[in-house]
Amino acid sequence: MYRKSGVLEALENEMIGRSAAFQYVLNQVRVIAKSQSVVLIQGETGTGKEVIARAIHDQSSRRHGPMVKLNCAAIPGPLLESELFGHERGAFTGAVTHTKGRFQQADQGTLFLDEIGDLPLELQPKLLRALQEQEFERLGSNQTIRVNVRVIAATNQDLGQLVAQKQFRADLYYRLNVIPLTLPALRDRREDIPLLVEHFVRKFSELLDKPIDVIPPEVMEVLKRHNWPGNIRELQNCIERAVVLSPGSTLRPTLPDLMCVAGPFTANTAHTLATAAREHILAVLEQTNWTVGGPEGAAARLGLPRTTLMYKMRKLGIESRRTQRCRFIPAMNAEHTPLMESAVGA
Repeated sequence: MYRKSGVLEALENEMIGRSAAFQYVLNQVRVIAKSQSVVLIQGETGTGKEVIARAIHDQSSRRHGPMVKLNCAAIPGPLLESELFGHERGAFTGAVTHTKGRFQQADQGTLFLDEIGDLPLELQPKLLRALQEQEFERLGSNQTIRVNVRVIAATNQDLGQLVAQKQFRADLYYRLNVIPLTLPALRDRREDIPLLVEHFVRKFSELLDKPIDVIPPEVMEVLKRHNWPGNIRELQNCIERAVVLSPGSTLRPTLPDLMCVAGPFTANTAHTLATAAREHILAVLEQTNWTVGGPEGAAARLGLPRTTLMYKMRKLGIESRRTQRCRFIPAMNAEHTPLMESAVGA
């Protein structure tokens, strides 16, 4: 039987799941890590591309060397060449010291180039040469530097389409696309969502020292139905927010979050969402002693205007304490009955 390494166990702690799509990625990591070839990791934002790159490096023969990261979208074009290849003192205004670039820093290890689709066209020939020849020159120098670096690139863009639009060089694309690895979107591995939710609830409960013991089934059902365009990162942020703002030991996502993740409505979805929203509002009302308005009221805690919360309470059949008390007061005549309706806004 195959025994998991500590690295893969750490990977699974960051990317929870038992789905076929997830297991396929893990198997690919094991195979890819044994080679020295360039890897192109593709996937939507938030799918864990950097985590996978780290796992490939840590499983490879280069694991004792450095893993150096560079986000190609985070650095302005004029500075990116210096970040990649380094510069000599005086190479440009402000270059007061000799500086090694990321390629040289990654010698004998791995260079992870994130958001490679944002690499400026004018830099692409120099990167192609560095990939093919494992050599380059620093800015302001004619001395050729040779390195031994494995490159792992990642993107959430369609590089083939960028090539067709002449926004990315075809020769560089083919050089990067030696071993392609596509990460599944969270909506394509929905069976993993409950495991991820439970993992993030445990993580943030411990981190924030705030025990969350119950995840209501109706809340989990709503979370499972969402398409999660931000994938695991979006889910993680949603759960962290819910742990912070839940009034007790039961996970209570904020009402805007529940409305956001509900997705396309069917009769069943609408019923599930209404149940979750109603229980969430009731829990917050209990915490605020049924105070709707004011800085410490339920509306403020829910992140809603007071009038919006009043409307939602009426729609979900939630009566305020004042309205409930009014039911026991005999109506003197018909002209006083509107007071019953207005009391909901108390």
